[in-house]
Amino acid sequence: MAQEKQDFKYIYGPVSSWRLGRSLGVDPIAQKHKVCCFDCVYCQVGREKPVIAKRRVFIDADNIIAEIKTLPEVIIDCITLSGTGEPTLAANLGRLIRAIKKIRPEPVAVITNSVLLGQKTVRDQLLEADIIMAKLDASTNDVLISVNNPYKNITALKIITGLKKLRKVYKGTLALQIMFVKENQHIAEEIALLAKKIKADKIYINTPLRASECKPLSKAQILQIKKVFLSHGLQAQSVYDVKKENVLAINTAQTRRVRRLYNSKKKRVFKRR
Repeated sequence: MAQEKQDFKYIYGPVSSWRLGRSLGVDPIAQKHKVCCFDCVYCQVGREKPVIAKRRVFIDADNIIAEIKTLPEVIIDCITLSGTGEPTLAANLGRLIRAIKKIRPEPVAVITNSVLLGQKTVRDQLLEADIIMAKLDASTNDVLISVNNPYKNITALKIITGLKKLRKVYKGTLALQIMFVKENQHIAEEIALLAKKIKADKIYINTPLRASECKPLSKAQILQIKKVFLSHGLQAQSVYDVKKENVLAINTAQTRRVRRLYNSKKKRVFKRR
């Protein structure tokens, strides 16, 4: 069967990730519109009003696993839970991680915006993941609002506290990913100090090179930010450091749906709720 004729609803890619190599995406949200408690100014999926951080089952784990079992022979380095929303909003995330690890040999990564890490249930479900890539774009509420546009009652302190609690119990690789734009480039030192306190294993310094309403910082600007993290003894890598491979997706249509370009939609900007 030709790869493009296979219909996948919940998996996409593999895509070339500068952090994870050939990454096969698994979308535990898989809704028509983004479901997230952030509406980040740089979001590649598009702007949607942030929603309350309440967990529920979006897609039955058995349906996702059944799809993974039909994968054609494909070379992948990592299976990554991400997609059209915040994966920790999926209440069956833990079951999904365990099920994937039973049928696939690749490491399992979860990309999270860190909002729900203050909940013990969420932290417990993440423990079996091999890699957690957690967002930390802000050290204060003012920056959090200007960059991430969170749902009401979400604060920078709650996010930072959740990350510290996760680090105390999580034995896998905890990476912090920071998206630097003009609104937060001035707080690189503050975030570096927080990263050191959190004891992150790796720091991924990003800027929006994919289409979004935000202009990326230059290579020179990112290099200066990277030097700040390195000066604190942190293992830091930037999006400009790595050249991506060309990777053939098993289903181009689904991959484009999940990673659709911002400029393919009307610009929609929402005020913080």
